[in-house]
Amino acid sequence: MNLALSAAFVLCWSAGFIGAKLGAGSAPAVTVLMWRFVPLALALAALAAVLDRGAWRSLTARDAARQAVTGLLSQSGYLVAVYHAIHLGVSSGTTALIDGIQPLVAGALAGPLLGQYVSPRQWLGLCLGLLGTVAVTSADALAASGVVWWAYLVPFLGMLSLVAATFLESRSPTRATPAVSLTIHCSTSAVVFTALAVGTGAATPPADASFWVAIAWLVALPTFGGYGLYWVILRRSGVTRVNTLMFLMAPVTALWGALAFGEPFGPLTLLGLATGLAAVLVVHRDGSRPPKRRTGTGPRPGRPRPDAAA
Repeated sequence: MNLALSAAFVLCWSAGFIGAKLGAGSAPAVTVLMWRFVPLALALAALAAVLDRGAWRSLTARDAARQAVTGLLSQSGYLVAVYHAIHLGVSSGTTALIDGIQPLVAGALAGPLLGQYVSPRQWLGLCLGLLGTVAVTSADALAASGVVWWAYLVPFLGMLSLVAATFLESRSPTRATPAVSLTIHCSTSAVVFTALAVGTGAATPPADASFWVAIAWLVALPTFGGYGLYWVILRRSGVTRVNTLMFLMAPVTALWGALAFGEPFGPLTLLGLATGLAAVLVVHRDGSRPPKRRTGTGPRPGRPRPDAAA
């Protein structure tokens, strides 16, 4: 079951980069994002009000505000960076592989911020993932042309925004249900992107049918599939393991982009795919042992103990 969830998460999250490429060809990024989230937020709110009333009644104003901030970081901030990078000419594969640095950042911060123990085996997997990311980055950079250098910095901002949201959620003392979290996150994004679209005069959708195909793709795969599964796997497996799966986004997206848009996929990209798979296997084999949390209490301060929340 964990393997199936992980595979579905990787495919659906990678589909978001492909959908961004599809949408970028028919409308500005804010137009795509507005029409992706406004209908979605309305539908989710209606469903949540009917099917999950108990969860909404138990939700405090503080919890709702925390979820709104999490959505602002994990959806609005992350997606603006991804779409803007692709609009500037950065390929879908390159955008995904720059975001692939996220596991190293999250893994390095998991100890000091969350008190989670990151084992040597997990660090080995993270380093392997970095090597795979470098391999794919090199391949895409060699093939890129006509893209300003600072465009490659834009996805870093999105990656940092998603890392911040991950830690904010992980440190939350209470957990909203997935349906409530997704509704608040999407509603926050709908407000943000509507304001941006109206403010820039880009709220009117094009008549092109390909635009609505891209919208349907983005709602079904990356939002419900990728984004929803991200939080499910995060709660089941922890920060380090779920973020290790992000190493697979770059090679999978690069292969998908090569098939769909003719983007380059050579030996270095293939090497990156193999190395990313090795990284995931190394970290997830370590998952047979329960996650540990560093603690300052007890007879041996700082000694790892099993994480009670796991």
